[in-house]
Amino acid sequence: MRQLAAGLLLILAAGAGWTDTLRIATFNTELSRDGPGLLLRDITGGSDPQVAAVVEVITTVQPDVLALQGIDWDYEGRALAALAALLADRGLDYPYRVALQPNSGLPPPALLDLDGNGKTGEPRDNQGFGKFRGQGGIALLSRLPVDHDGIRDFSSLLWKDIPGALLPQYPDGSPFPSVGAQAVQRLSATGHWLVPLVLPDGSRLNVMTFHATPPLFDGPEDRNGKRNHDEIRLWQLLLDETFGSAPEPPFVIAGDANLDPEHGEGRKDAIRGLPADPRIQDPRPQSPQGGTATVEWQSAGPMRVDYVLPSDGLPVTGSGVFWPVHPDAPATAASRHRLVWVDLLLD
Repeated sequence: MRQLAAGLLLILAAGAGWTDTLRIATFNTELSRDGPGLLLRDITGGSDPQVAAVVEVITTVQPDVLALQGIDWDYEGRALAALAALLADRGLDYPYRVALQPNSGLPPPALLDLDGNGKTGEPRDNQGFGKFRGQGGIALLSRLPVDHDGIRDFSSLLWKDIPGALLPQYPDGSPFPSVGAQAVQRLSATGHWLVPLVLPDGSRLNVMTFHATPPLFDGPEDRNGKRNHDEIRLWQLLLDETFGSAPEPPFVIAGDANLDPEHGEGRKDAIRGLPADPRIQDPRPQSPQGGTATVEWQSAGPMRVDYVLPSDGLPVTGSGVFWPVHPDAPATAASRHRLVWVDLLLD
């Protein structure tokens, strides 16, 4: 088990508790299944190798706060609760959880062709890609209490309503795929949440989490590339008080941006500009095996697409990417993405 990742001694040395430090992590588990209820079945069945590998990764790194992507949402939160129960059985308790309904699989208010392929009612015609409501959602597990009254959910924000929106167009400048589609299209492919956590001294740590659409699977209009760009840019707009009061520091942005600053498709200025913002710092977590890469795509290769970005001035005492030492290590069965963590010093 101890060969699952490089840098395990560093992980252990950094400390498991949050009396003085807080370990916050993000992990795209890719646990999403093709139908509602299937993830719950696989988690509770006790024999799914991917579920076991995901649990192994999380319990080895032992984050205090964990932003999850690629986990199916259900109305009662049963799948997330079942995953938390498996972690608790391994000695890692997350008594506080957040799982709001995501945009993935959420139909628009009218039957519309949102992706411009001339058809309606397909997974890509939902507010975010999904074969059913909640497929591939996001969630937050925490050992710190959640200030539920302070949660802000920006997932219903319309794409057209953000300043400087890069809305897709046809070559003649008309809206793609239609005026009606752009009138109802939400910005978030999955969700954008601000979740206040209650620190031991009673103050708040604002965790901002999301899972942006990949800048692929579109046409010359670059619908997904532009949407990905604006999903990432939304955090800076929030800090600019564009949509109400700005998140108070300390805060941490933790999630899957689906964009590498140097490699692959996409509009790089968004992901270069976010960590370069003077209000944000980038610890650049790394592993000996993959450097700063956080995912291993079969065709595109390793890329950095998952981020934990604390607010400027928040002391960082350690960081890392949980990358398997050997290609056949059990952790490789968890996800193509790697868990990314940052240790923060609490005052």
